Amino acid sequence: MAKHYGAFRAVDELSFEVARGSFFSILGPSGCGKTTLLRMIAGFLEPDSGNIHIGGKDTHGVPPNKRPVNMVFQHLALFPMMNVGDNVGYGLARRGVAKDEIKRRVGEMLERVSLAGAQDKRVDQLSGGQKQRVAIARSLVLEPTLLLLDEPLGALDLKLREHMKIELKQLQAAFGTTFVYITHDQSEALVLSDHVAVMNHGRFEQVGTPQQLYYEPQTPFVAGFVGANNRIAGHAAEVKDGTVTVASAEGMVIPARAIGKIARGDAVEAFVRPEVARLARQSALLADAGLTHFSARITSLLFDGANSAVLLQETKSNTEFRIALPQTGEFADLTVGETVAFGFDPQRAVCFAS
Repeated sequence: MAKHYGAFRAVDELSFEVARGSFFSILGPSGCGKTTLLRMIAGFLEPDSGNIHIGGKDTHGVPPNKRPVNMVFQHLALFPMMNVGDNVGYGLARRGVAKDEIKRRVGEMLERVSLAGAQDKRVDQLSGGQKQRVAIARSLVLEPTLLLLDEPLGALDLKLREHMKIELKQLQAAFGTTFVYITHDQSEALVLSDHVAVMNHGRFEQVGTPQQLYYEPQTPFVAGFVGANNRIAGHAAEVKDGTVTVASAEGMVIPARAIGKIARGDAVEAFVRPEVARLARQSALLADAGLTHFSARITSLLFDGANSAVLLQETKSNTEFRIALPQTGEFADLTVGETVAFGFDPQRAVCFAS
């Protein structure tokens, strides 16, 4: 399917399938076409070309209120003048469902989202996470084939967002409804999803499991966007047995595993994740482990508990590297200005033609 606005291709000839009962995320930066794609699936926009099938049925010309789809927005759109029960039962009332049946189904749904007995509460009495669950309950009580979620955790604070990620994953597993979730937050996509599509300029760069995207990126964009990475640009000084020797303009030379076709002399980009590199105070320890290693000077210590890292400058080229610190406490006494060694297995680094 495609959607163009003049010369701008918001969605550019996309074709994909989402397995019934799965959690599918679309991950990408702002402006890449995620919301346009979701609005076409919901029926708020018509594609310029192509067809959308939901549950095996073509939705061409079917208005939003006739599709087996519901949508949860970032700002939730709860009705402040209604209590929780009326919010959750609103769609059922619009469908003409009997009051006793609405009461029963609303009660059951609120139990399933851990809000039993909250029917009479006002919306402004709820916490952010409770409002989120009410919005999801209001959608799921209608038993849609597909639930679309447009950055639904974006307005929550960090701690609540982390908590709601787990709750969303558990809710989807409990209900078995197909979720299509859009976000620019890679952590949300990786934690929640069975499969993730990484979107860029209206196209999918790669579709795969979170593990495939993280460990086996197929394009430089995916390598740079999914997870943290050290990026080294240069040219292929040598290509042998699937390993590229990358030489940067600044003079750093590193080996990395080739992804796709790369010939000697090609402009390339190599990516090394902070957690695959090992730190040592003596380079001999890295050499004995068979790792490619370098000398570096510590420029900054980034303490963040389990996510702590160190910034280094490689001695010869002054190339900056970020390396995750192990949680053993071995390097708790590192100081800025100290000289250390770092190294990595070339098979854990990836290289693409630029």
